[in-house]
Amino acid sequence: MFKPRSTSLIGAALCGALLLSGCANHMSQRAEHEERAERKLLNHSLQIDVGQPDVLELPQRRVRIQDQKTFEVTEFEVTRVYDRYTPYQAWRELYEVPLGAVAVVAGVGANVLNVVLLGNVPETATKGWIDYGFAGLNPFMNTQSNGRSQQNLARINEQQKDQRTEYSSLPWAERPVLITAGPQTHELSTDRNGVLRLNLLDGPFAEQDVSRVGKLLLSVEDEQDNTRAEASLQVSKTLRGKLLEAHALIYDDLEDDEVSQWVHRVKRLSDLGLEEEANELEQSLIELTRNDPELQQEFLKSLRKDAGRLVADPGASH
Repeated sequence: MFKPRSTSLIGAALCGALLLSGCANHMSQRAEHEERAERKLLNHSLQIDVGQPDVLELPQRRVRIQDQKTFEVTEFEVTRVYDRYTPYQAWRELYEVPLGAVAVVAGVGANVLNVVLLGNVPETATKGWIDYGFAGLNPFMNTQSNGRSQQNLARINEQQKDQRTEYSSLPWAERPVLITAGPQTHELSTDRNGVLRLNLLDGPFAEQDVSRVGKLLLSVEDEQDNTRAEASLQVSKTLRGKLLEAHALIYDDLEDDEVSQWVHRVKRLSDLGLEEEANELEQSLIELTRNDPELQQEFLKSLRKDAGRLVADPGASH
């Protein structure tokens, strides 16, 4: 048989274990509501607008590229339900037990008073104080505490609210475009508006004899889903006949030429119907002579007299 001292020790140990493993005080559930949308891609295409006509008569062309998508959008209302509880801490019983006794007495008094006042005493006093009191008196349960409460996800409820089709058309902004010109392929980029500025007298084409190229093939691809698009531009025979001469007029050395030769270059580009290139060369030469006012004035005078150019004097505004 156990000795009395041993029996007391075992009993104390059991009580201590019960205190340490007390029950959590379960509280009312809490719910969170939110809306969620699912987007399912139905169709994806890239559109290359090469403009009109589809035959190049001038070396410059703006090509617009659009990224078009069709989505199925489904909206859901999501409710997350959480179980809430106050975790058990044994040391809190040191003050909860006496407070619980007071709360029970107060609750009983509130119920008596409620009878006298014909049920006008708030339920937080008649029922709430008693519930709080018995939880406090229970040595294996703490009273409810919102400040210490913890929660676990109990369930998720989803309810479909709406389903619709959405369309988007966005510029192929700052993305690569491959251009095949004869045996060579060049990579250019669109601007932030999805516009590719194509110029057969500039960029990588300036280093290639494009006068022999009859067609340009443009292609784009989205690497995420391998969506591709292609378009072609024919280069007219007339333009091809001008490109070689225009390239020499623009890129041959300028600094060793006389003013008359500068004027001839500008005038000849204009005569070829390449007015935009003529204007660009004219402005480049004006900028080149900016630090030599006499040479600049000579060039401007010759442009007006020999080429019939209506050019403004850059020094007139100063």
